[in-house]
Amino acid sequence: MYQKILLAVDGSRSSELALSQAITVAKATGSEVKVLFVADDSDILFSVGSYDPDKLMEGILAVGRDALAAAATRLAEAGVPHTTKVLETPVSPGQVSATIVEEADRWDADLIVVGTHGRRGFRRLVMGSVAEGVVHKSNKPVLMVRSEIPE
Repeated sequence: MYQKILLAVDGSRSSELALSQAITVAKATGSEVKVLFVADDSDILFSVGSYDPDKLMEGILAVGRDALAAAATRLAEAGVPHTTKVLETPVSPGQVSATIVEEADRWDADLIVVGTHGRRGFRRLVMGSVAEGVVHKSNKPVLMVRSEIPE
């Protein structure tokens, strides 16, 4: 069964729900969980106006640190062995899903758990789906946890 679960988080409600499922699976199988946050500032390329790239990355990393700390607290309270990791540079800009899959392969994870925002139609087409990308790029089992309300 599963011994190593890679959980990708982004600070969203769907990643909180994915954490809950990862805890359930880890407790049932005695697995270790590695919580991963991928810092990606490529969305700024689609913004208009000026920005300070250092401040932007600082903000993204703060969100990541908060998400990882919250996940670590919940995993510790549940008695699940875990580690956390921030990847400051994706495989290439905008390739969060490929970065998650690469980390899962590098760590030899048995299962990838990721939240999905449940976007549909044009919004999904424009924004893409990290979770869907993970499913298509990975040869490992992927547990996609959908948020109750599309974000």
